Amino acid sequence: MSGKPRLTYLNGRGRMESIRWLLAAAGVEEELTGFPSPLLLDGSLLFQQVPLVEIDGMKMVQTRAIMSYIAGKYNLHGKDLKERALIDMYVEGISDLMQMILMFPFSPPDAKEKNLESIKDRATNRYFPVFEKVLKQHGQDFLVGNKFSWADVQLMEAILAVEEKVPAVLSGFPQLQVFKTKMSNMPTIKKFLQPGSPRKPPPDAHYVETVLKVFKK
Repeated sequence: MSGKPRLTYLNGRGRMESIRWLLAAAGVEEELTGFPSPLLLDGSLLFQQVPLVEIDGMKMVQTRAIMSYIAGKYNLHGKDLKERALIDMYVEGISDLMQMILMFPFSPPDAKEKNLESIKDRATNRYFPVFEKVLKQHGQDFLVGNKFSWADVQLMEAILAVEEKVPAVLSGFPQLQVFKTKMSNMPTIKKFLQPGSPRKPPPDAHYVETVLKVFKK
């Protein structure tokens, strides 16, 4: 069996993309398995849900649990309980924004404009101002403990995901602009942003159709 983590999911972003980001940031190569999988039939999927990540002899489901394990394993989850609490708090906030982005492709046509405005409003008025303030107050390169962490990875993913829909979203956030540039130049993230990496493209109509068919939404 390969030593690489094995990821079972659809061939698209979805709830697996943040896991791909975190593995890539840690410099860990992944092995992708197709979906649907025999694991759906043999009882291996706890709660009958994906994403599924097979790592260190475990078959892990639930995105938050998977990412917490990866962050801890690769030293991206802070040096003590207080730092972990801050990282978790920031990750949860970013996850709220990412949930809106995750669901956007499935918006009814007559709701897309409204939902896009909601993403822009939440990003510029609720979430990004928090991280702009954090970076400005402590004057460090990273969100927590002046060390690269899961929170930085999650924020970078969110920035790029919002920019795909609102290209000028960082125009009022100079600290986040600097943060984005620094993150983009980190070797593992720079590699992940290159063509041919495990990073998936934005969801298109075919992906949405596949998701609806597989999960019978």
